[in-house]
Amino acid sequence: MITVHHLNNSRSQRILWLLEELGLDYEIKSYQRDATTSLAPDDLKAVHPLGKSPVITDNGLTVAESGAIVEYLIRKYGRGKLMPAEDSPDFVAYLHWMHYAEGSAMLPVMLTLYTMRLGDAAAPLRPRLESEIANHFGYLDRELCGRDFFVGNTLSGADFQIVFVLEAAKSLGLLSPYAGLNAYLDRIHARPAYKRGVERGGRYDLG
Repeated sequence: MITVHHLNNSRSQRILWLLEELGLDYEIKSYQRDATTSLAPDDLKAVHPLGKSPVITDNGLTVAESGAIVEYLIRKYGRGKLMPAEDSPDFVAYLHWMHYAEGSAMLPVMLTLYTMRLGDAAAPLRPRLESEIANHFGYLDRELCGRDFFVGNTLSGADFQIVFVLEAAKSLGLLSPYAGLNAYLDRIHARPAYKRGVERGGRYDLG
């Protein structure tokens, strides 16, 4: 049995959505962020030394890092779904988007969150961050233009990675100039499997 160690309002929501899309049986062990610090509880360190979420356990195997979990689940249980064949012309694009989401696009979003908390002390950093946000989200918006999904115009593991980045950006008010990305989020949020994941995982709010 797959167990998802699920932290509220976190990347682990993408794992619940993926499991629902794959139609797999799983159980959830829930953890709550500290109401003051928003940090994960120490209990998660008993599952993985970093004390972060998501983490899954699958028949005695522990897998951490959401990108690794997405790849593991798709390769083991996908039965050819959600990932192009390695000899497909879409495979390199798939690799790019899988790694780009957290490796590049998420960084200016997280830095924006931190600098918002610093107030006026962060003023010298804001022009560079605004430039990076425009660079990355303009790129995403252009690449998605005319398509429903990022790889081969079909749902893939890349979408599970990218959606959280866009949700986090939207919660900070960074997504308003990008109609295509907002429409993409609306399409994802309307998927029955996405809704089932939220129902099972509990209230999901990055705001």
